[in-house]
Amino acid sequence: MTLPLPAGVGIRSIGGYLPKMTVDNAELEDQLDTTAAWIEERLGIYKRHIAAPDEQASDLGLAALHDALDIAGVPLQNVDLLICGTVTPDHMLPATAAAIAYKAGCSSIPCFDINSGACAGGVFALDVGARYVASGQYRCVAVILTDVMSRICATDDRTTRAIFGDGAACYLLQPCDCGRGIGTTLLKTMPDWYYTAHVQRTPSSDPKANPFSGDNALVMNGAEVRNFALETIPRFIQEVAAAQEIDLDAADLIVLHQANARLIPKILQRVGVTPDKTVVTADRMGNTSGASVPLALREALEQGRIQPGSLILTVAFGSGLSMGGTAIRWCAEDDFAP
Repeated sequence: MTLPLPAGVGIRSIGGYLPKMTVDNAELEDQLDTTAAWIEERLGIYKRHIAAPDEQASDLGLAALHDALDIAGVPLQNVDLLICGTVTPDHMLPATAAAIAYKAGCSSIPCFDINSGACAGGVFALDVGARYVASGQYRCVAVILTDVMSRICATDDRTTRAIFGDGAACYLLQPCDCGRGIGTTLLKTMPDWYYTAHVQRTPSSDPKANPFSGDNALVMNGAEVRNFALETIPRFIQEVAAAQEIDLDAADLIVLHQANARLIPKILQRVGVTPDKTVVTADRMGNTSGASVPLALREALEQGRIQPGSLILTVAFGSGLSMGGTAIRWCAEDDFAP
């Protein structure tokens, strides 16, 4: 269990970016051993955004960063720490966070990446960024979640290609009044299920190649992931609520990782929550990995479903198998320190 933050940390804004190109189910039907009807019935996904050949994870992340800054009216030079959560980095090194800072024109900002199992990053990376703000050493932290998952889906894998889309989001974090902002965060990992969803490397045929050479492809046991989502995540949601000392009924909104559009209402049904108390983006975006929770929060903000004082429960889960959850008491503009 993670301890509460020692000082108030709020989400000043959430930026987002989705590539312009989309792929619908009819197009996948022509490429894979599947049908549009099967995808729609089993996953509830109708289309997903796919990065252009010249778009890298850093490009998506940069666009999300600029969007967050524009929404908040905060100049780029005010950001004093940049964190990037990704499992599809531009290069093995340096950090993709450094690539984003380079493209943004930030010459001296500290940057680093987090790999918390892809989809769980929407809460894991948020917690890391919040603790840097709470330390008092950093006043404005950008936490960017960006992945081009389409690049690690095998071309003939109907499961992963039907589920995943590309996208990025950015939390802009700043100190806020105590009693507002991000609450107690729970983080858990179940290493016994390590191979349930992992990127497998096919070694290069060149005997002189280094061990990191070869093709990388996401391998996922769909049945195990589904069981994990339906059996473990409902209990975890209740644990997150208990850690905040609230009933689930007290939450104005419960935002889950957008694994697929069919799973979300089934998970909530198991904890007695009706679908009108959540937001679903997977039907139009697919599973956007670590960006899925902040992109769903961003959509709820645009729809006016989140107001100052709203209590939002967020739960993200992904490979590892890992899960993270927290509650956010949404800030008003004057809740943030000058």
